[in-house]
Amino acid sequence: MASVKVGLTGAIGSGKSSVGKMFAALGAYVTEADQIAHDLRRPGQPVYEEILRHFGRDILSPDRTIDRKKLADAAFGTSDHPSNRIQELNAIVHPAVAQYQNKWMADIASEHPGAITIVEAALIFEANLQSHFDRIVVVTCPFEIRVQRWMLCNHVDEKAARQELERRMATQWPEVKKTNAADYVIDNAGTQEETEQQVRQVFSQLNSGR
Repeated sequence: MASVKVGLTGAIGSGKSSVGKMFAALGAYVTEADQIAHDLRRPGQPVYEEILRHFGRDILSPDRTIDRKKLADAAFGTSDHPSNRIQELNAIVHPAVAQYQNKWMADIASEHPGAITIVEAALIFEANLQSHFDRIVVVTCPFEIRVQRWMLCNHVDEKAARQELERRMATQWPEVKKTNAADYVIDNAGTQEETEQQVRQVFSQLNSGR
């Protein structure tokens, strides 16, 4: 039985990570592009050095690690100092992340023939990586719910949550464009049980539609 490579994506705050955990509980092998990027940004890694070359040492924390907020402000800009360097950052990070996740999927398939491997990533379409996967799953959720979830998760007020989501969404495909390009869509606006039911249905179809 052939392995299946799945890209799991959706708008910021849609609940991709939660859905990924649900797939993992069913037996899928799941990894997160954010964690891969975090590991590649560690001191001594080529990506780390390249980011510093482009964005300077002001983005570093006292322990010499890259401060994610400072890097985001440098790439996305702030309300006081707008910037548009996200493509510059993505050009450094995305190829390295893609190479890593492709190797991860290949290694899992070699060790576990027939496995379902899932990469959870926000920018699959934006980075033009959809061809790396056999199937694409998009998680959807209304903007207002995403704002509330972002507030709770990041301990910020509503204004800050809206600004951050809008800042990041400006560099991403609209949700409707993603859903139109998806093989499967999971609506994460309801209860956990409702989302889990959809995940089980998609997982079953992934298994049966190889």
